[in-house]
Amino acid sequence: MPTLEVPSTFRMGARLSIPVALGYFVISFAFGLYWAQGGLPPVASAVVSATNLSSSGQFAGLNVFLAGGAAVELALTTVLVNLRYVLMSFSLGQRLDPSIGTLRRLAIGYGITDEIYALAMTRPVVRFRFFLGLTVLPVLGWTGGTLAGALVGDVLPASVQSAAGILLYAMFIAIVLPPSRSSTAVQAVIATAAAAGVLLAVVAPGLAPGWRIIVAAVAASAVGATFFPAERP
Repeated sequence: MPTLEVPSTFRMGARLSIPVALGYFVISFAFGLYWAQGGLPPVASAVVSATNLSSSGQFAGLNVFLAGGAAVELALTTVLVNLRYVLMSFSLGQRLDPSIGTLRRLAIGYGITDEIYALAMTRPVVRFRFFLGLTVLPVLGWTGGTLAGALVGDVLPASVQSAAGILLYAMFIAIVLPPSRSSTAVQAVIATAAAAGVLLAVVAPGLAPGWRIIVAAVAASAVGATFFPAERP
């Protein structure tokens, strides 16, 4: 009996991506509020979100930028935070339809995020039209939410903007808390990063925030790779 192929149309991809797009709108709204606190042009926030699609990378990069960090500091921070996308690209590349050419592969690389990658990997063969459907709504949600947050934050009183800043920390807690409950390795990495950040703040208070992120990220990664290496198949 022949096996029916799982639908991989643009419409199916768009339908699956609706929850992701809604979630992106909420998170990017927080980024827009944070952007407004820096007194930066609201439209520029939409440009940044449309060309990056990285919540942790954008928050970390904006933090370095607002602190007056150097360009090399900004570049290293965003590279370390977003390094996982390189691994995701290698993994997804093994499932792409062989007929997908270089230009379309570049377009797919632009749209790789944690959630879009997870949805794409549910298909044994990833077709371009399906991945495009997965990407369009989340990009619109991420960009639109950022612009909305920046516009709203631009007119909010400073006290309300400061209160809304808690969304940033809530987002990162929501990201790391679920996997940490069932993984000793994740707990150790989180603890190392937190300890390194606190230690640097005490012993090197003059060190720029971006370099603190870089050092803490490298230290946490080293602990995870050394004491909790991935199991080989």
